[in-house]
Amino acid sequence: MALFTSSFKHNVQTLKDNPLGEIAGSLGDLGTLLPLMTALAAGGSISLTSTLIFSGVFNICSGAFFGVPIVVQPMKAIASIALARQLSLKETMAAGIGVGIVVMLLSVIGMIKKAADMIPLPIVKGIQVGAGLSLCLNAGSMLSNLNLNQSKWDDNLFWAIGAFSMLYGFSRQSKFPFALLAFLLGGIFAAVDVATSGGSLPAFGFWWPFTLTIPTADEFATGFGTAGIGQISLTILNSVIAVRYLSEDLMPTRPAPSVTALGISVGLMNLTGCWFGAMPVCHGSGGLAAQHRFGARSGASVMLLGLVKVGAGLAFGESLTGLLQRFPKSLLGIMVFAAGIELASVAENLNSTARDLLSPTSAALGTERSRSAVYASLRVLTEREKRERFLNMMVTAAMMLASKNTSVGFLAGVFFWALLRLQDRMEDYGDARASFAPLNEASALLGR
Repeated sequence: MALFTSSFKHNVQTLKDNPLGEIAGSLGDLGTLLPLMTALAAGGSISLTSTLIFSGVFNICSGAFFGVPIVVQPMKAIASIALARQLSLKETMAAGIGVGIVVMLLSVIGMIKKAADMIPLPIVKGIQVGAGLSLCLNAGSMLSNLNLNQSKWDDNLFWAIGAFSMLYGFSRQSKFPFALLAFLLGGIFAAVDVATSGGSLPAFGFWWPFTLTIPTADEFATGFGTAGIGQISLTILNSVIAVRYLSEDLMPTRPAPSVTALGISVGLMNLTGCWFGAMPVCHGSGGLAAQHRFGARSGASVMLLGLVKVGAGLAFGESLTGLLQRFPKSLLGIMVFAAGIELASVAENLNSTARDLLSPTSAALGTERSRSAVYASLRVLTEREKRERFLNMMVTAAMMLASKNTSVGFLAGVFFWALLRLQDRMEDYGDARASFAPLNEASALLGR
């Protein structure tokens, strides 16, 4: 209750102080949400109406409870497999329900918390860097089909260059509402494109999302077996553990959500919405980085987005699919790129002010005031420690990108870390033997 009260006060005060930033920040994650949600809806793998309404409600609840811009975004592994294998709606729902059950159980019994306490911070940051660079690669694939001579006036490389110039030309103006301007411009372009090409504009009406979807045993086996199992590790590492650490890095003056609370939240969302055809969702470090990059500093931002989603779902529902499909990739791609850079930039403090370098007392103070106040309590690293921590992070990120699998990157980072610890043990053993060498020599002389 105390957390909810604190979050409510923070949300209200932040919205009063910086309303434009909260509004613009709320749109930061659209570059991830719109393409996947639209493609899944067009392929019949999800219900767009249920997705908008349920994910909107989840946005409102997470913003109100956590008090920081914790996003609600698609489960990417499930989405990619559902699109590639053309999974049915019930199979996709089964995947989300299965992941929700597993993550919920692991959170309740405390396994995720134990994992978060045990995983070295360079590996966590490696996962964040890998996820950020992966977003940049996704942005590149969005922009790869655009060119300067394209006849499509509303979606070409000129708009991408213009958006990039505006994004970083105002990079020192933290309150510049880039995401809001890009969204409004993209919405206008999409509407004009639909109207001029003879498509159907969204139709106003009342859309009801509560149509129960119950997968059969075969559908559950297919959906969870092909798409759900691969999502579990990604959700735990990037949507729970990495989100907690990223929240601490980006907003050190706010209490970071616990991994247990984040895991339970992911479980509840999927065990609620997926029964009605809503897209399997999770929290994500990339989405948090994106919303923060575009101005969000409280839960008010995601609550505003949630209200818009609920309203759009109830009023327009499935008729929005055609409009969303026409949203310019030139603008979406730059938004995704910016989110990736923001997420990857958390590596900056690995060897300077990272949480594992703070004393326990300093770490506690860091949740209440700026970490600049506790720099004196930082552990000083040797040059070798700095180099090895950086390498551990980069090995994790690089293997994650090379394999296109978060679990492989994580295991590579753990293996690298274990090899370093083994070398430490061998060096300690060698030093111990060297320290006893004079005693052994003395014993040998006495023996003569």
